[in-house]
Amino acid sequence: MTSTVYYMICAVLTLGVLVGIAMMSKVPTAVKGNLLSAGCTLAAVLVTLYRYDILSDWLLWGSMAVGLVIGLVWTVKIKMIEMPQLVAFFNGLGGAASMLVALLSLLEAPQLDLFSRVTASLAMVIGSITFTGSMIAAGKLHKILSQKSIVWPAHQAITTISLVASAVCVGAAAVEGLSPLLLIVVPLAISGFFGIAFAIRIGGADMPITISLLNSLSGVAGSIAGMAIGDPLLVAIGGVVGASGLLLTQIMCRAMNRSLGDILLGKTSAPAKPKAAVPAPQEKEPEPVVAEELSPAEILREAKKVIIVPGYGMALAQAQHLVKQLSDKLEANGTQVLYAIHPVAGRMPGHMNVLLCEADVPYEKLHEMEEVNPEFDSCDAAIIIGANDVVNPAARDAEGTPIYGMPVLNVDHAKHIIICNYDL
Repeated sequence: MTSTVYYMICAVLTLGVLVGIAMMSKVPTAVKGNLLSAGCTLAAVLVTLYRYDILSDWLLWGSMAVGLVIGLVWTVKIKMIEMPQLVAFFNGLGGAASMLVALLSLLEAPQLDLFSRVTASLAMVIGSITFTGSMIAAGKLHKILSQKSIVWPAHQAITTISLVASAVCVGAAAVEGLSPLLLIVVPLAISGFFGIAFAIRIGGADMPITISLLNSLSGVAGSIAGMAIGDPLLVAIGGVVGASGLLLTQIMCRAMNRSLGDILLGKTSAPAKPKAAVPAPQEKEPEPVVAEELSPAEILREAKKVIIVPGYGMALAQAQHLVKQLSDKLEANGTQVLYAIHPVAGRMPGHMNVLLCEADVPYEKLHEMEEVNPEFDSCDAAIIIGANDVVNPAARDAEGTPIYGMPVLNVDHAKHIIICNYDL
């Protein structure tokens, strides 16, 4: 295969991945888009094996067979509620793969030019950060590790120093004649530690941003590894993953009023100190129940417009099918039903959309925050199902709290609010 033919095939396969991603943005074509992107990626693997004349390597085929079996088993065993930790785990494996490619390249450092050495070192460092950070995120999501923010003494200084040290290690790769200890082992240890340090501090509320960021980093690591070994296909597809993940990260940051720099330095879950101590609430006599107060059933029976707000609690309880049944009954009574989807309602972007579509909720009834917020003013009832932070009005004015400044759904503008939640 000539280089020209190989580059043409690379361009076609990269375009196929992009078309598949575009198709995944619409429910009717999402499955086909997913298959198209996966098929193009598989073709890219086979083309690479053919290009470098390693199709006959039985170890590669055996490894792919093992991976195929594991993937097929997981499609049956993994529940939708476990998808966030699975995605985090996959991100980590992607980072580890790029890290190994770069590491093997650096073992031949004396034969590499300056560009290849630096790009390989950068890919190794980013891959290492992605791997360790993703494993911590997956552990937190799967409750192997505490889901709370874990803060060490001088944590901020530790993350900053380790990040700067990782960057210095990449720069040091430009120096010829470095020993493998300084070129590989030290950068791996420092960057891997940084991945742990920044991920361990992130609590469950900030996991959607963390997952999308790690997804982006896995693509970036792959793309840079492709530069190090001179493979345009790896550069292109890694770039697609990195760019899409970064765009998603920016959307998540805006949705939670977070700074990407704060995420990298592990500051997202550490609440600022309140300006003044808030006095404990005084005991009050219970207010008398108004005689004409309506029950939830009566409110919904009379409602002309209802907005349902799903959250992670709904996902955890697998209540989406019951929510659909309630929606059907309301619509049979002539009620207009909308679903308000906050960008970070679940532990992974798009989680709520997938769960509700799984229960056959029409996609056109799912409305994003900016679109649905004005609807609450004319809403007879807002039904909150397992959602906390994304509907908390304190985010607007309660300075010093972890959610202050985060855009929320305006459920408090509805005429009535019905809250279905396990805890307080």
